[in-house]
Order: sequence, then structure tokens, then C-alpha cells
Amino acid sequence: MKIPAWMLAAVLVTSAAQAAIFPEAFTTFTRGKVAPLEAPDKELYKEYGFVEAEKAEYSGGGKTFTISGWKVKDSTGAMALWQLRRPADAQPSKIARLAVTTPNGLVTAYGNFVFEYHGYTPSSDDLDGLLIQLKQVERSALPSLINYLPDPNLIPNSERYILGPVSLTRFAPQVTPTLAAFHLSTEAQQGRYKMPGGELTMTIFYYPTPNHARAQQEAFLQVPGTLAKRAGPMVAVISNPGNTDDAERLLASVQYDVDLNRQSVGTPPAQGLANLVVTGSLLALVLVGASVLAGIWLGGFRSLLKKFGLAKEQEEITVFRINAK
Repeated sequence: MKIPAWMLAAVLVTSAAQAAIFPEAFTTFTRGKVAPLEAPDKELYKEYGFVEAEKAEYSGGGKTFTISGWKVKDSTGAMALWQLRRPADAQPSKIARLAVTTPNGLVTAYGNFVFEYHGYTPSSDDLDGLLIQLKQVERSALPSLINYLPDPNLIPNSERYILGPVSLTRFAPQVTPTLAAFHLSTEAQQGRYKMPGGELTMTIFYYPTPNHARAQQEAFLQVPGTLAKRAGPMVAVISNPGNTDDAERLLASVQYDVDLNRQSVGTPPAQGLANLVVTGSLLALVLVGASVLAGIWLGGFRSLLKKFGLAKEQEEITVFRINAK
């Protein structure tokens, strides 16, 4: 059966109007056209927990721009996708913990979402106006592993997060899935370094316990041309370094800090203030309710005691007055 062109167009318009990610408006901007986005690397995006994506046009205040939104299952997958989608020339931004500015806008991650602004760099208020309207936000803490790549000589925006065999093949093909031991729930953070003797790539694998890491370090060292260092539950690996002295210096700079816990993904200021107000109001209501219930309970308890003759009546007081004449 052939579908009429007008019916197909109506379906497309309806689908575009019912955006899955973006609200109809935020702050001073109103949504226009919406179109779905496809994952450019389906296997990798699936491993990162890809759910859906779309691109929306917004206008207002003399500005017209687009935002690409990527939704994944959890905040770790979003962080990994954010690292992947940053342009090489992106610059750090203070607007959010996971945010960089680009020559054309902003790339940021919040919870299990990644957003790319094209044609406009949002203010903090504009960003908050969008974030507080998101639905089905997963905001678990970020893995502390992302803090262990040494900063000196790290090439900006070169970090890549490894969650399974697909991302391992994309970013560290010298390491086999068996050697990485993903059955231990292994994750890894990779970074490229500009060293005096040339560029090096270091990948830090994170294991459940230091004993697991010790065993895997021995396995890595069995691979020809591989240098590996254990630090707590982590194993830092450099495969086939062009300059072994540079590689040894880089490995030596990897230190494990037991005080580094999983990092928060952050809360937008507007949402944090709203939470504070709601929490304060609920606390006040609880205190008032507790006071009322306590009064009712005490009054009712005393009445029951009187009814069964268990409470002493208040003694009468007789007052004698002596009038002196």
C-alpha cells in the first residue's frame, strides 16, 4: 500500500514537534525544527549506552542556533561520549565541570546527557534553563579514574574512556580484551602525551582490588614491548614506546590516592537553590506536624488517665483572708 505524500509529511511534522529531549522553550529561546540524529559509530555508541539523539533549532533575542543532544544510559557513558565528541581545538570552560568551548559554541555533559551548541555559546543561566527541564536524568557520580592521568605534557582533549572491548579496539588496539580482563568490570582512561622524545599514549586500567591489578600487571609485562606500572588497583600501560626513558618517566608520575572518591557530576545552580528551598519547607512542615501530634498525644493521654481514675485531680486551694480592723 502506497502512503500518500501529504500523510507522510504530516507524520514527519508530528514527529518533529514531539521532541524526545529538548523542551519547547527555555529562558528567552523558543524551539523550532527538531530532527533525529544517528550514532556515527553504532557499536561504540552502543557500548557507551546510547539511547537516542536529536538536533533542535532555537531562536530568540535576535539569535538563532542549534543544539545537538545525546542521551545515554548513565553519567559515565555521557562522560565518555563527551570526551569523544570534543574537538581537538576546544578550550576549557568554567560553566560546568564537563564543558569546553569551541570556535562555534559549547560541548558539555550533564548526568546522562551530552549537548553541543552550534552558533551560540550559552550563558550559565541559559544552560541552567535547559538542564532543569530534562527528563529521566541519571546523575550517578563520575569514576575517580579520570583524575589519575598526569597533567604535565598531556595533549588537550586527547583523553578517551574505555568501557569494553569496542572502545578498547578503537583506542588501544595493542591490548586484547582478554588481557584487559573486562570480566572484572574493568574500565580504563587513556591520554596522549607530548614528550621530549615524541608522542606517547598511556592507558590506565582500573581493577576491583590491588591484588587483581598486581596479577594483570604481570600479564601485561609478558607482552613484548609493553611497559606497565601498578598503583593501588590501577595498572598504567604504555605499548611499544618510541623512547623508553620518556615512557618510564611518564609511568612514574602515576600515583594512586586512596582519598580520591567518585566525582559528582554537579547540580545546576538554579536546581540546587530550588532543592534547598524545597528541603527547608519540608523540614518546617515536619517540625510543625510533629509539634501538633505531640500536643494531641499528650492531651489525649492525660484525658484517658483521668477517665480511668489514674490521674490525680488538681487539689483545691482554700485561701483565708484576715482583715485587720
